Formats: sequence, structure tokens, C-alpha cells
Amino acid sequence: MRIDIITVHPELIESPFRHSILKRAIEKGIVDVNLINLRDYAFSKHRNTDDYAYGGGAGMVMMIEPIANCLDDLHAQRKYDEVIYMSPDGTPFSQQIANQLSLSGNLILLCGHYKGVDERVREHFVTREISVGDYVLSGGELAAAVVADAVIRLIPGVLNDETSALSDSFQDGLVAPPVYTRPSEFRGWKVPDVLLSGHEEKIQHWRHERALERTRERRPGLIQE
Repeated sequence: MRIDIITVHPELIESPFRHSILKRAIEKGIVDVNLINLRDYAFSKHRNTDDYAYGGGAGMVMMIEPIANCLDDLHAQRKYDEVIYMSPDGTPFSQQIANQLSLSGNLILLCGHYKGVDERVREHFVTREISVGDYVLSGGELAAAVVADAVIRLIPGVLNDETSALSDSFQDGLVAPPVYTRPSEFRGWKVPDVLLSGHEEKIQHWRHERALERTRERRPGLIQE
């Protein structure tokens, strides 16, 4: 998979791809992540990528020309499955969307800034808009890093345990059940006996029941009964 992230501040998201799981995925050649500086596609000597909004109002708007130039250049090199704009009013990001995107070959993540992008970008270039929550960030970089992380870890070969991602929260529509590790007793707090029993069927039943219980308590909207 190749993920191209278009941003005016590439330094904001360099770190997540230089550590841990994402770093190993890149080093293994499983995924190729490219941070593309939008300013490289600006024609003005000051490399401006934003301007005042027509009609007035506070805040600057990202210009269509640098974005179009950048996207044209990328599309001339390869075919992309999606051009995704990170936007507060996009479709709420979910594990199901991450699963879908993990099957892609090439993705573009466009990071907004200021008051957003010229609407013509959204109308003519963007194929999907994604939001990571009902709040506003200073830019789309952190949101793009979240999406990239969630997608990359699902690609076969990224995680050491191939079944690990399948047991993550939300994969089955539920949050994950409680987990424990050694020691089995600490300050009088004990690990549930069933987890020490070695009885796989009983353990799986316990985990499913705890996942249902926790989902009802914390995320009841996920359960349709």
C-alpha cells in the first residue's frame, strides 16, 4: 500500500511514522508513506497556499490551484483508490471504514488548514471525506495520522500476531473485553479464575459476555437489540 499525505506542515506528522508498528511496516516494505509538502506546488515566490475568502469573513482558505497541481502530478504517476479530505463535517471514522481502506492499493490523504479548502477541491477532486470526531483541530495532519495508523495496522504482515487486529475493539461491533497479565494476584486484586482455567471455550464465552456488558455500559449506541 502507498499512502500520500498532502500537507502544508509535513513536520507535524513525521514522528508517528518513525516509531513502533508504523516504522516497522515501512521498513518491511509493506506500506510506503509519503509526506508531500503542498507548498512545493505553489507558484508564488512566497509559496502561498492560502488566500482570503470571497465574500469576506474571518480566516483564510486553502487555494485550489496548488492542490490541483499536486493532485494532477500524483494522478499522472499512479492510480489512487481514494482521495480523502480530512474534514470535521466528513463521515465519522470507524473501524469498518479502516477495514475497507486497508484493502486499497494507493490512498491520498489531504490535510485541511485554516477555514478549510476551496469548495471546488471537494466537488471535483475528493472522493471521500472523513472526520475523526465532532471537534475542530488546527489542521488535518493529526487526523490523517490517526487514519493512517488505523489502516496500516490492519494490513497483513504489519502486526506480529496476525489475529491481533481481528480482536480489536469495534471489529465485531463491540468494545474489547477486560484484559489481564501477570501477576495473577496484586494487592489482593485477582485475575478472574476463568482466564486461568485453560478452558478455551469458557474463556471465549467469558470474553464475549464481558464485551457485551462493557459495550452496554460505555457505548450503548453500538448495540442494536
